[in-house]
Amino acid sequence: MGELKRGERLQIMLSEPELVALDDWRFSKRMPSRASAIRELLKRGLLTEGFLVANSGSKSKDFGIITEPKSNGRTRGKPLG
Repeated sequence: MGELKRGERLQIMLSEPELVALDDWRFSKRMPSRASAIRELLKRGLLTEGFLVANSGSKSKDFGIITEPKSNGRTRGKPLG
């Protein structure tokens, strides 16, 4: 059997409420690990429309799991909601 190779490691810092939200979603979807849950959420996010376009000069802290990102009024695709 061919083995899936994942050569890049990403580090992500989450607040306690964000971690709880991730774990709640993971368990509700019966995902085997946090890593698999994050990969599934990334896949879904990359396929979706209606996300906000980041402002020039945005910082990582401006984007959380629990809170809405700060908007400059521009959207790509359909609005959230």
